[in-house]
Amino acid sequence: ISFNFVDSSLSSLKNCQSYINTGMDIATHVALDLVESFNDVEDVNSMENVMLEYAAMDRELNHYMTAIEETVNQIKREKPENIPDLKNLVKEKFTALESKNSDSDLQKNEKYLYFKDQLKEMRKQFRHQSDNDNEDIEQIDEDIAVTQSQMNFICPITQMEMKRPVRNKVCGHTYEEDAILKIIQTRKQQKKKVRCPKIGCSHADVKGSDLLPDEALKRAIDSQNKQ
Repeated sequence: ISFNFVDSSLSSLKNCQSYINTGMDIATHVALDLVESFNDVEDVNSMENVMLEYAAMDRELNHYMTAIEETVNQIKREKPENIPDLKNLVKEKFTALESKNSDSDLQKNEKYLYFKDQLKEMRKQFRHQSDNDNEDIEQIDEDIAVTQSQMNFICPITQMEMKRPVRNKVCGHTYEEDAILKIIQTRKQQKKKVRCPKIGCSHADVKGSDLLPDEALKRAIDSQNKQ
């Protein structure tokens, strides 16, 4: 049995997924724009709802691709004499996956988690709290208690103000993107692990995959420089 047409369909679905990811990135930037402009919290919350809708589409797409891949693997494994009804097999597997859905799944979406994290950081950087989420407010209050100064904008590697800050999602420390990636590349060639350059941090295995753009911090730096 040839599965070339299936591979073509999967490729199309993955393209759709890339559009969803782009939409989530745009929604995140819009939400940060709203916070920076001190817009009404309802506007920001509407962007969070958009993110959850995108997360639901992403989950559904993932389930459908998984159902297709599992069906193909099953047929390859069992090698039936007659070609089975692929449409029904995929539908059965897809329905089984969808039946396990819960709201908590959406809140574990990687881009949604990044959205929430950056939103919290943005509010912290701009001293703006108007969220009704008590847990977030408590965390923001705790973070604001730490004195904010230009030291937050200095890269622990270059000792210069960051232009493209990235944050380590493991330990939470930020570095200039080019500087940390250069260290990671050098250590990789030496077959050594990279310790977090932040003084006092015990994290001893910094990976490029753990680094995320810190858009909130970049905006705070840019804002101060404009002033």
